[in-house]
Parts: sequence; structure tokens; C-alpha cells
Amino acid sequence: MILTDDERGMRDGAEGPAVAAAMDLLVRYGEALGAEHLCEVRNVAGTTTQPSPAKARLVAEGGWERAFSVINLDSDETLDVPPMRVPTCQLQQGFGADAHGVPYPAEFVDLQSDAEAFYGRRGVNILATCTPYQVGNLPVRGEHVAWMESSAVVYANSVLGARTNCEGTASTGAASLTGRIPCWGNHHVTNRLGTHLVRADLPVRSFRDWGLFGYFVGDLVQEARPVLVGELARPDLTDLKHLGAAAASSGGIELFHLPGVTPEAPTVEAAFGGRVPEAVGYGPAERRTVYDRLNDQGDREEVDFVLLGCPHASLDQIREAARLLEGRHVEAELWIMAPRALKAVADRSGYTAVIEAAGGRILADSCPAMSRAAPEGTRVFATDSAKQAHYLPAILGIEAWFGTTAECVDAAVTGRWRGELR
Repeated sequence: MILTDDERGMRDGAEGPAVAAAMDLLVRYGEALGAEHLCEVRNVAGTTTQPSPAKARLVAEGGWERAFSVINLDSDETLDVPPMRVPTCQLQQGFGADAHGVPYPAEFVDLQSDAEAFYGRRGVNILATCTPYQVGNLPVRGEHVAWMESSAVVYANSVLGARTNCEGTASTGAASLTGRIPCWGNHHVTNRLGTHLVRADLPVRSFRDWGLFGYFVGDLVQEARPVLVGELARPDLTDLKHLGAAAASSGGIELFHLPGVTPEAPTVEAAFGGRVPEAVGYGPAERRTVYDRLNDQGDREEVDFVLLGCPHASLDQIREAARLLEGRHVEAELWIMAPRALKAVADRSGYTAVIEAAGGRILADSCPAMSRAAPEGTRVFATDSAKQAHYLPAILGIEAWFGTTAECVDAAVTGRWRGELR
């Protein structure tokens, strides 16, 4: 790997042993990937404060320095952790202390609080959300970044036009201390051109339909780069968030193009860089197949738990949930997952009061899939998130229903699933 003078200095210890270990990790990582050099990054999104049994053991052995050294730097030595070299944010983590009644280990709440204090003093911004772009972390088009979290990565690449691969705990930790990441994959322009043309032959307008379409596309192309055309309404932030998260769940998509919407695809031809392949159609039969697949994980109509906000809810989604709940009361447990910063806005705007008066809750920082926690006794849950319908049954061993936000709120109020594909 070709290193600059600055990078060689970091590797050789000019900025201390932790930075040297970080650069050594990145060089080994880059060589394994066949990268010829490193990219300079000024935006890292990782999970340094996410509590876990492994971190608890390491912290007990040697404090947070020990945990960071082993997990984020792949080092057998316990190294002092210096301030982050570049702006770094913490993605979603465990539930906070205000999530009373959630069956989540109290010791993890304490561990997380301790981690936030440790890393906050070293320059990590505790955004605690899988949607950092909703709360101020907005890289610009063409900027190289190092992000984790599949739904955040696909949004950064596709909607914002930033450049990142789906990184891991170790690579983001090392990037935070060096401002570098191996330059491969999505960092290269030639690897960002479309590979498949997918045409919607029926209208895709609603939030649910953007999720169904995304789930179809991800399953179809897996880790490739689809260009999406057809009867597509102009999407908003929430639609694009849902589309990308669904596509990254059924497949491994890190980048899609919507000609005329996403920044690197002013036209279909530009998205492909030339020759346009034959399109694969998405029609009523494909829509029905995807819907049935997302709803084939159980048959009980009784719903114990309703989950909204995956990826974390936007303020518009919170407002919509409040509108649907006003004057009603839930029978099933209702959680709306949101960034803590947006929950504060929802509190001030009166949406939280309406939701809580109905018996629902807005919870910040995490989600049931990350924290492996749902209301006790949950056998069946309902969600408007294709991503959660895909993952949570396997993670928690429960049944799932997928539908519209209105259908999910109705299930929360009645305790029964009455959704259908129209």
C-alpha cells in the first residue's frame, strides 16, 4: 500500500501508540481488500459506546482504554485513547436511563452512560441514532466518509452522494484516530455506476410501497447498484430512508440511483455511464409476492407489540403517528423509535403528549433489533418497517405483520391485525 509521509508517520508512532495501532489496522485491512492507498476522511460514524457483554468484560479488565484497544484497534496491548482526529459520531446503541420499564439490563444502561462520558471527552458526538443525517450529520456530495449501519450507508451514498463502504467497528474506530480509510469499493467513481435497471410498472407513492419496492430491488440485485425508473412519485426524506433500508435488508445494497432525484444520476444514461441495460419489471405480481413474503412469518391475528420508526422516525413520521392516535387508546404496547434530538422537538411540539396520552411511547437511542429487547410476553408484533419485519422475527423469535402506519396504529388500538394489500 502506498502511504503519504503523514500516514507513514502515524504508522511509525509519531502521534502515539494508539494512532500507530490504528494505522497498522487500516493498512492490513486495505491490503486484504487490494486497496492501493487510503482515503482522507473527516466524518466517521461508528459504535464505540454500544454496550455489550464483551465490552463489559474488557472494561472490568482495564477500563475503556482496554475495550477500545481490543475491539476498535485489534490490539493486544491496552493503549491510552487520545482525542479523535476527525469529527466522529456515535450511532444507535442501547436504551437510555429514561426508557423505564423496557426489559433491558440496567447494568448496560450504566455501562453506556460511562462510555458516553469517556468518549464524549475525546470528541465523539453522541447522536445515538441510525439516522445521523436527520440530526445534523450531513456529508456533502463527493466527500469520503467512514460510516457503519447499512441504512445510513445506503442513504449517504445514494441520497447525499457521499462516498463510503459499509464499515465495521474496528475500521471506524481506526478511522476516527487517523482520518483515513482504505480507498476501495464505493470510494471509486467507476464503482458507483449503475449495474441493473429496475422499472416500476405500477405506481410507487406511499410509504409502504417504497418499502415493498426497495425490498424487491434488494432481493433482485443483492450487492449490485440498481437504477430505479418507472411510475415513481417524487420521494421525500422518509420515503428514501425506507427504500434504502428495505433494499439493504433483503440484499446488500449500498448505493442506488433514482434519475432526476439522487445527485449522481441526472439521467438514466448518466447513472450507467453510457450503455443502458434491459430493464427488469416490478408489477402487481411482484408486489404481491414481496408483501406475502414479509407477512409469512406467523398467523396469529392477536398483536402484542407495535413498532414504528426503523430506521429512526423522522419528525413527520412522529407527527403522523400522533395524528392517528389522537383521541384513541392502545391495547398493545406501542413504541416509536426516534433520534433523541428529534424526540426533544416532538416533546416541544406536543406530539409526545398526544402519543403518551394514547398509551404509546417515543423511545430514543436504540431499537429492539439492536438491543434485543421487546415488551415482555411479546409473541406477535406489527411494523411499518420492511427492515424490522425482515430481521426481528429471527432476532427475537416472534411473529411479524408488515403494513401501513395506519394499519399498525389500528393494530395497537385494537390488539388485532387487520391489514391487507390494496
